[in-house]
Formats: sequence, C-alpha cells, structure tokens
Amino acid sequence: MNLWSRSTLKSLLFPGGALLLAAAAFIGFALPAASSSAIDFYYYAVFAAGALLSLRFRSSRMLMILIFLALAHLALNFFLRGAGHGPGPGRIALEAISILLPVNILIMSFSEERGLSVPALSPKLLLLFAESVFVAILCRPGQTASPAILHLGLPSRNAIPWTAVPPAGFVVFVIAFTALCLRAITLRKPLENGILWSLAAAFLAFSTGGAGRHAEAYFATAALILVSSLIENSYVLAYHDELTALAGRRAFNEALFRLEKPFAIAVVDIDHFKKFNDTYGHETGDEVLRMVASRLARVEGGGQAFRVGGEEFSIIFPGLRLQHALPYLEQLRFQVEGSRFRLRGGQDRRRVPRGPERRTSTSAKGARIRQLANEERTIDLSVTVSIGVAEPAPHSTEVEDVI
Repeated sequence: MNLWSRSTLKSLLFPGGALLLAAAAFIGFALPAASSSAIDFYYYAVFAAGALLSLRFRSSRMLMILIFLALAHLALNFFLRGAGHGPGPGRIALEAISILLPVNILIMSFSEERGLSVPALSPKLLLLFAESVFVAILCRPGQTASPAILHLGLPSRNAIPWTAVPPAGFVVFVIAFTALCLRAITLRKPLENGILWSLAAAFLAFSTGGAGRHAEAYFATAALILVSSLIENSYVLAYHDELTALAGRRAFNEALFRLEKPFAIAVVDIDHFKKFNDTYGHETGDEVLRMVASRLARVEGGGQAFRVGGEEFSIIFPGLRLQHALPYLEQLRFQVEGSRFRLRGGQDRRRVPRGPERRTSTSAKGARIRQLANEERTIDLSVTVSIGVAEPAPHSTEVEDVI
C-alpha cells in the first residue's frame, strides 16, 4: 500500500482532520467573542446527536467513546474548577484522566462491534465503573501528590511548555495516536478515522488545561467528529460493497443518471464462479471476489468499477467510446487471468473425508490428514473473467438500452 497516495491521504484527513482544523481555527480566533451559552449549546447538541446516532446505528463503540469523553470532561471540570493545576486533587485528576482516556479510546477502537446488547456493553461499563472508583480514590480530599504509577517513570511536572498535558499522559496520547493512525490508514474506514481525530481533539482539550471554555469546545469537537464519522459510515454502507470495497448497485444506478454521450459500459462476470463456491467453499469464493475487485478498482482509461450482483461487476467509462475502452478492458482481462490465486485454509471439499472411518487405523488417518494438509498448501487457482461492452447506438441511445 502506498502510504502517500492521494486516496490514502484523503481517507486519513477527511472528514475528521478537516473538521478538527476548522474547529481549531474557530476556537483560536472566534471563541473569545462567543457567548458561554453558545458554547454550551454546541457542546450538548453534538453529544446528544452522537448518543442518538450511536443508539440508532447500534454502535456500542461510538457510544462508549462519547461517554468516556463526556465523563472525562465532567471529572476535570469538577476537580479543576477554582483549584488550578497546583498540587492537589485537580492535578491528580488531570494526570490520571490524561492516561485513562486515550487508553480507553484505543481499547474501543480495537474492540469488535457487537451492538448494544447486554453482553456487549457489560464489560465496557464495568471498566468505566472501575476507573471512576480509581479516580475518586486518587482524588479524595486532602491528597496533594499523585502515586508513582501515574508518572510512568517520567517527571510529575510539565516538561513541555506548550501543553498542559502531564508528561505521562503526553506519552500515552502519542502512543495511542500512532496506533490509531496506522489503523486508520490500513482499514480506511470512516469510524476509525473518527476515533483517530476525536482523540486528537481530546488532546487539544487537555492541552488547554482540561477545563474552561476552550476545553469544552474541543471536547464538543471530539463528539462532532464522531457524529460525522457515523454519518459517513452510513453513507459508505449504503453506496459501497462491504466485501469488495467497490461502489455498490445504488452508486451504480446514480452514476447512470449522470452519464452523457459519449460513454461506454462494460459488464464483467467471473467465469464458473459457482464452481469455486461448491468446490472450495464460500470463504474461498469471497477471496476470489476480493481479488477480482482489486484488479477492477485499478482499471485504466478513467473507468469506474461497481459491484452490481453476486459475481457480476460493471465498469463505466464516461466520455470514452467503445473502441477506446476495449484496450483497457482487454488489459484488465489479462491481469485477472495472470493472477495466481493461492488457496489458504481450505482444500477441495470433494476430497475431504466425510464422517469417521472406523476401519482406518489411527496412524493411517493421521497420515491422511498430513497428506491433505500438504496438498492444501500447494493449491493454486486460476481465475478468468468474461467482459461485454457496449455504447450508445443510433437505435439505442438510452442507458437502459446500452446495458
């Protein structure tokens, strides 16, 4: 994967990075003139919208991150209001929460989405309860110094002049941001992008002190980024095929409405695809689909690839005549045919023994299993596709006629 390609940078920076940049510019220049009631409205509106969307889309990960952000802000407000950042519960709370919040966000990012069921939420809520009790014990009245566990071997006072984040918290934020950045680049999913940039917004909230108008605005921005990622994710699910990452049928239908002559439309079908499923299983069939889709996504000539059916794909060439599209399609066909597909984790299902063979000795069965395992590692499959292409003709100018 080219980490510096235009598509990679776009998936990393939009929309979360762009929203954070716009919010930082607003907070830096226009926040002093904004009223407290406007900031409060912004804060409560985005958190409420985020909670409602998380419930609507049954996303426990997004809901828990919103809860972590809100409780972190409330705790910092409670312990820091009027206390400043000197020795005492306020300073201890800042140190503890600056470590716990990025760790929690990192855990939620790598957690599997299991909806809003009780088994899915219980471990997360238990973690939240344990951490709340931990912070309350650390910040009890009369405490002036934080335990050594919060320093991670680093100085307890700020060593970085431009941020109020304690040194240990700064290190944890950097580690969490790096891990989330790599995850966002690898997966290219809106939710991962939202989690990454919401963490960055939370860091800026801590950098301003964790409490006050600036911190409140940055915490609200973190929630806004999560809201935007939920909306973007719903769009991706509606217009893109989850298995192959190509645009789906809905996107294909809308692209047809925008076509103007000249154009060419190609239909790509995987040859004997049912045989792959019947012989090697549906998991292998999915791998074949992903492999073919990866080749279609790189078709040249300005073609736009879509998955419109089970093993059927379509390619639209806007502004291209049929005779000019043919070389790109022939090149695509050769690329797919030349790709060797190595079967992983399975073999020809017709050769797998069905049920116990009582007359076969244990050693013989073990030898047979080892033989099948060796054969499994050496199966290479060849995939071919058939392609049809058409363009508007004098007697068939409508897109439906061309298809």
